Amino acid sequence: MSALRRPSPGVLPGVLPRALTVLLLAAVALLAGAAVLPRPAAAAGSGLDTVAEALRKSPVYVDPRVRDQLPDADRDALARKIRDADKPVFVAVLPETAEFPQATLLRDLRTKVGVTGVYAVHLGADGFNAGADRQVLPRNAVANLKSAAKGAHRGDAKGMVTEFAEQAAAQARGEAPASWGGTGSGGSATGLLVGGAVVVAGGLGGYALFRRARKQREERERAALDALRVVVDEDITAFGEELDRLDFSPSEPGATDTMRADYTSALDAYDLAKTRMSEARRPGDVQAVTAALEDGRFALATLAARRTGAPLPERRLPCFFDPRHGPSTTDVQWAPPGGAPRPVPACAADATRVADGREPLTRTVQTPGGPQPYWDAGPAYSPWAGGYFGGGSVLTAMVAGTVLGSVLSAPSAFADSPSFGGGPEGGTESGADFNPADFAGGFGDGGGFDGGGFDGGGDW
Repeated sequence: MSALRRPSPGVLPGVLPRALTVLLLAAVALLAGAAVLPRPAAAAGSGLDTVAEALRKSPVYVDPRVRDQLPDADRDALARKIRDADKPVFVAVLPETAEFPQATLLRDLRTKVGVTGVYAVHLGADGFNAGADRQVLPRNAVANLKSAAKGAHRGDAKGMVTEFAEQAAAQARGEAPASWGGTGSGGSATGLLVGGAVVVAGGLGGYALFRRARKQREERERAALDALRVVVDEDITAFGEELDRLDFSPSEPGATDTMRADYTSALDAYDLAKTRMSEARRPGDVQAVTAALEDGRFALATLAARRTGAPLPERRLPCFFDPRHGPSTTDVQWAPPGGAPRPVPACAADATRVADGREPLTRTVQTPGGPQPYWDAGPAYSPWAGGYFGGGSVLTAMVAGTVLGSVLSAPSAFADSPSFGGGPEGGTESGADFNPADFAGGFGDGGGFDGGGFDGGGDW
């Protein structure tokens, strides 16, 4: 007797095809009705109303009068990047005219679009400002990203808005508005056909969206891990070179059991760091690697002190400016550009440089905008720094006012990843969460652009 074929779990034979037939017929009827429905007139508004309507359909709007600042091909490419990131980032490139009053432009644009997110406006020749709802991107993060984009691309609208939007999309939380997924054609037949397709898809649509979001998150994490791997491999190599320079032999004259134990601890940390890095699959896995390296460096410092008869080192955090410098010896006062001074741990050499008024030897890493200190390099460096400095409130206080500080004080681009902690909050649609203060000020001391655009104002 042949084996009976069991129907797929949860699906009764014949039920799904019949349901799909009914839904398809409904979609066809809907589309047929669209042929006799009057097409809504184009928006009668001008100025900011036109900009807002366009941004509800696409993440990037360029006024035709300044199309040369961000040509169509570049505009479309930037819009695709923002859509692919699935983040609520809005960009407008506008001429400096009476239609767009500088003093209230950003706040009014956010109000008219009505979607919680990050908003950036390039106005005229070189004016630029940005703002964000706090649940999407903290105020200090917006300020840091805006300052970096303006500093790197002064007079270049395309470079300025592109860098800001890419970096904001990497750090923002929330999701892109649903209106970006359609054609934005109001009651057109195409829009109704898309709506009918969504109805037919039913529960399959939700699963497809979940798969898409997961794939995008995995791609972001993979890119972040690739960037981190370069930096961590440099750290591991530097530690291996320290081991070689030590030139310690467990059998050398004068070697004690405690020295041999220190040396073994350093070797074990080196091997562990290499193993953990080879096994890393997500950015958060890097924290165990840098934690192992920090343990190994302290073991080396202890061994060096035993060999010379010097006092044993105190277990302190590594040098803030570059953890490869080894354990810190003191705290120094340091402040990021525009930030408040705070105590940070420093090695003896960097402490001397700071005391002499010189710049410390800071660890820089490669970013799309060129070399940057690790604290301004993006959210991927959160676990890297956490392994060295233990994370938590101590590290957050040290990097307050930097890009890394904004990541640690609020969920990063990987907030929905267990490796980074936290989870996503509600959607991005506007409601009572809109705080106009997040979009006020910042347009120059008198509300103008002052040649550089949107500086000052305290909120930015």
